[in-house]
Amino acid sequence: MSGHFKIFDDNLVLFNSILEDIRNAKQSIWIELYRFGKDAMGEKFRLALYEKLKEGLEVKLLLDAWGTGADTGFFEKLIEEGAEVRIYRKMKIGKSFLSKNHCRNHRKLIIIDSKTGYIGSSNISAYCLNWRELNLRTNDKNLLSIFRRSFKDSFRSFNRYSFTNIGTKRDMHFGDWVFIQDLPGMYRQKIKTKYERLISKAKSEILIETPYFLPGHVLRKLLCEAAQRNVNVIIITPYHSDVHVVDIIRRHYLGGLHQAGVKLYFYAAGNLHAKGVMIDNETFSISSANFDYRSFRYQYELALIGKEKELIPPLREHFDSTLKFCTSFDYEKWKSRSTIDKIIEFILLPFRYLF
Repeated sequence: MSGHFKIFDDNLVLFNSILEDIRNAKQSIWIELYRFGKDAMGEKFRLALYEKLKEGLEVKLLLDAWGTGADTGFFEKLIEEGAEVRIYRKMKIGKSFLSKNHCRNHRKLIIIDSKTGYIGSSNISAYCLNWRELNLRTNDKNLLSIFRRSFKDSFRSFNRYSFTNIGTKRDMHFGDWVFIQDLPGMYRQKIKTKYERLISKAKSEILIETPYFLPGHVLRKLLCEAAQRNVNVIIITPYHSDVHVVDIIRRHYLGGLHQAGVKLYFYAAGNLHAKGVMIDNETFSISSANFDYRSFRYQYELALIGKEKELIPPLREHFDSTLKFCTSFDYEKWKSRSTIDKIIEFILLPFRYLF
């Protein structure tokens, strides 16, 4: 593989790569993340950023109040040295407590010197150090130009985001690349719509890797229809995610998907946090969005969708390596689950939009 692209699925290796790029930076460091941990790993990044600020570099951080916390005290020394730190949407009590507080900036995008960019599933935190992820590092000038436009717009307008705004940004295109910037909305869910189209046109294989698998009715229907027309549909999700409620609700749908021919696999070597899609070993998505209601309806997300031939082999290796540590769905065990389990699923099902 050339120097234009590199795939990371190990957070420790990823963090070391980002830190090295930060330490070599000469001009600017822009970071947009859901979670910037106030822990040992966050401290490493804070110190690295502090050193670059002292050298006179531009540092901009756009972080989410739910994932990172609304208190900027952890970043005070950076701010004093000239960093611009913006925290998106503090938690508010009111009539729309659930809907508006679920409207989060879930994007993950890092741009260093306009020469290097990272996009994918990882946050900066020791909490997720051992999770399996999917991230792309690139120094492709055209993609970096798109990343910069996205970050600049988000950084400029972060305090004007509104759940009631059903407007959406236009997709950005270059060659076979499509860069989708999704906004919260009940009716316009651009990443979900793109996935629906890709699934409906799939001819041989659909690979989906997601930490939280709660697809809506249309997506479930399309996956089942694809399996019934002999497309090899593979869903990879963690055996136990870090949000146990999602695992319980997810369980409700598995039997029907299995009966339709969808192959379900559970990653058992830790937590899987990767968010990837591959169609027909040709088209892929590297995204911040989970395959669930919350990402598609309530959150600001990014998805980079392309057909770059150079990336197909390493992405295929990533998916195949994940599958080596998976167990397959046991339909008989699912059928024989207890009545109490079924009742709990039924009680939690109406809340699936919030997880």
